[in-house]
Amino acid sequence: MTDHGIVDLAIIGGGINGAGIARDAAGRGLKVLLCEKGDLAEGTSSRSGKLVHGGLRYLEYYEFRLVREALIEREVLLRSAPHIIWPMRFVLPHSPEQRPAWMVRTGLFLYDHLGGRKMLPGSRKLDLRRAPEGRAIKPDYPTAFEYSDCWVDDARLVVLNALDARQRGAVVLTRTAATSCRRGEDGFWAVSMKGADGSASSVKARALVNSAGPWVEDVIGRVAGRNTSYRVRLVKGSHIVVPKFWDGPQAYLFQNDDKRVIFVNPYEGNLCLIGTTDIPYTGRPEEATIDQAEIDYLLRVVNRYAATPLTQSDIVYSFSGVRPLYDNNADANASAVTRDYVFEVDDPLDQPPLLSVFGGKITTFRKLAEHALDKLTRTFPAMGKAWTATSTLPGGDLPNADFGGFLATLRAEYPWLPANLAEHYAHLYGTRARLLLGSATRLDALGRHLGSLLYEREVDFLRETEWAVTPADVLTRRTKHGLHMSPDEKRDFERWMEAA
Repeated sequence: MTDHGIVDLAIIGGGINGAGIARDAAGRGLKVLLCEKGDLAEGTSSRSGKLVHGGLRYLEYYEFRLVREALIEREVLLRSAPHIIWPMRFVLPHSPEQRPAWMVRTGLFLYDHLGGRKMLPGSRKLDLRRAPEGRAIKPDYPTAFEYSDCWVDDARLVVLNALDARQRGAVVLTRTAATSCRRGEDGFWAVSMKGADGSASSVKARALVNSAGPWVEDVIGRVAGRNTSYRVRLVKGSHIVVPKFWDGPQAYLFQNDDKRVIFVNPYEGNLCLIGTTDIPYTGRPEEATIDQAEIDYLLRVVNRYAATPLTQSDIVYSFSGVRPLYDNNADANASAVTRDYVFEVDDPLDQPPLLSVFGGKITTFRKLAEHALDKLTRTFPAMGKAWTATSTLPGGDLPNADFGGFLATLRAEYPWLPANLAEHYAHLYGTRARLLLGSATRLDALGRHLGSLLYEREVDFLRETEWAVTPADVLTRRTKHGLHMSPDEKRDFERWMEAA
């Protein structure tokens, strides 16, 4: 039994909300412990559409507060992690059967101005008969609108928040499940935990945060023995990955005849990411997979617009995630359920509080963390002030937030690095790439080549600094090497990593 002593804040859940709260709290001087039953970002937070965006379609549901907050956060996050977040232009072919042009223009005007946009270019109208963006689109759609949002490596965003939390003193325990949480007569939460290897540990906490995502109600009831009147509505969102079928860096936003929209985004160089679906889900979150109806739906939407049709044989990869949306008693349409977040604070007088997080989205995680700690000021009146709005995440301290300039500098420092490998390290690790590369002066100093752009030194770095344990931790969440490796390479890597 390992006793972690007494902390101010114990956090259950290592997705984006838990990691963000841990980072913010540790930076305010609180003693923090975070436990996650699997790997960081193993659930919902690595299965998103990988966008930092305001949520253009949320305007139709009058979610103005959420959209404004998300638009403001979009630029805050872009400055904080320019290595894993970058601007992207989205082309929306106009389909008058779904939304009239005046409605689209009004929505984009609000999108341009609601959040005080400073860094990103505004929207504009495109003539797809002349613009290069129209080459991949059927001639049935001669007009489009273009606007800005941002791309994000979602799983790395989680890891960097956890890494920053640890650098500020937090204890981060992966593959460690909270099995029981009970209020003691001594005024603390007594938290019992169990590791994947069967090891037991415990901690006492002055406050408990439940950021377990799809498992939030399970933690309240089964683990903490409490009741709640709040509910989550589980919604499955699936994505497919196919070869990129257009030239240029732009993404596309396609309207479907059910009024939903589908993102078609450049992904990992020569691929594109298509999604997402919105389907009510009642199964176990960890078992969610794409079904045939979702595949058919996504292909049908894309083929409505794409000049070159896609078939199921084009799909090279797919993934599904379960979004734990706060149940605001919306109608049966999953798309109408709010993407906003709410907190439930179980805070009896003279008892340590339990704060549970319902809902939320990746774009607003940092603000969610600030609001969560606001709810705990009665317990921690002396904690520091909010600080993350002007800080950078690990590796994000690029001069002037200029990724291109940093990449050029890194290549000058390590001229022997192949260009694609230098870009890979720069994007994933930012200034931390120098820690990975160290004093290496030639390619063979990176150790065994394991396939794609993966070398032994990167695996060691991920094991030593980023909690990577399994092949999936490396190939799927810390990196996307798995998308570029052959089946034989992946099998060889799995055997090598298990033996190493």
